[in-house]
Amino acid sequence: MANGRKRRSQKSGLPPGALVHIGEIKTEATALLLTRIGNNSIEERELSSMADLPPEDADFPVCWLNVYGVHDAAMMAEIGKHFGLHPLVIEDILATDQRPKVDAFDSYLYIVGRIYDSSRTRNDLALDQVSLIIGRDFVLTFQERRSGTFEPIRQRLRVDRNLLRHQASDYLAYSLLDAIVDGYFSAIERLGDKCEALEEEILGRPRKNALQKTHALKRELSLLRRTIWPMRELIGSLQRNHASFFSEETRLYLRDIYDHAVHLLEQLEDLRELLTGLLDIYLSSVSNRVNLEVRTLTLLTTVFMPAALVAGIFGMNFRSMPLLDQPDGFWTALSIMAGVAVLLFAVFWSRKLFR
Repeated sequence: MANGRKRRSQKSGLPPGALVHIGEIKTEATALLLTRIGNNSIEERELSSMADLPPEDADFPVCWLNVYGVHDAAMMAEIGKHFGLHPLVIEDILATDQRPKVDAFDSYLYIVGRIYDSSRTRNDLALDQVSLIIGRDFVLTFQERRSGTFEPIRQRLRVDRNLLRHQASDYLAYSLLDAIVDGYFSAIERLGDKCEALEEEILGRPRKNALQKTHALKRELSLLRRTIWPMRELIGSLQRNHASFFSEETRLYLRDIYDHAVHLLEQLEDLRELLTGLLDIYLSSVSNRVNLEVRTLTLLTTVFMPAALVAGIFGMNFRSMPLLDQPDGFWTALSIMAGVAVLLFAVFWSRKLFR
């Protein structure tokens, strides 16, 4: 749901770190889902407030707190205070128009990305902002609303003897980033299906709104490209510049995500080239159809032009003209008109101008 939208201009004049939500409110109330991970078990619970957060437990070395709904500035400030987050980080979490990026602090990493939830039945490309905080023993995720993006990660955590249970917070963070990037494949597949349907329509009998569909798809591809391109740079930066937050083994998995992002960009470029080609084909077909219609009208005009000429000649106001005084003059004139028209039609038909 969208209860309103606040624009960035509303923060004009406010000091840095001012906690103001920017964007749409996509859920009624903020919800907290805590997952504590241990070698032998996991613990999942919903929290009504940060006061319900249990104390640290050696049996659960990794804590994952997922927040649905980022419009509650007071709740975000409370979370930031508990985990020692910088006010600028909380400010960026509240502003849901961020570009994918990574900021490094002494004890944690702040990552901004965008998620595509394929479980939503929407025709347009719906991308929500997601923020990740990667600490030494905790991971925080902030989503604009509930989605199924991270549900496969929870299912893996619930399975006993899963590798995810026996790793540190860096491996959990990798798994969440991998789920985000994998979601883009669903988006590209959906756009690919739209492009194929549009291709069949344009190559067959395009409708009047084919041009609008083409431009709408190009806008969606550009939006997805503006998300995946910085996401690729983000993953590369995690490997190069922030290796201290990830073990050597986890960095190998990050390289795999980077390869996925490169593959996604290649697919996007293919779809963009396809749409550009379809746009050229559509414009060429429209131009060709107009040319055919103009040619048909020109030929018909040419066929009936001699008839107009004959009628114009016999319509002149002279007292003495051939055929005027003859009983069959009218039918003779009509015969001349019809004969010339049939002759021109036969000539045009022999040259395949009417086909």
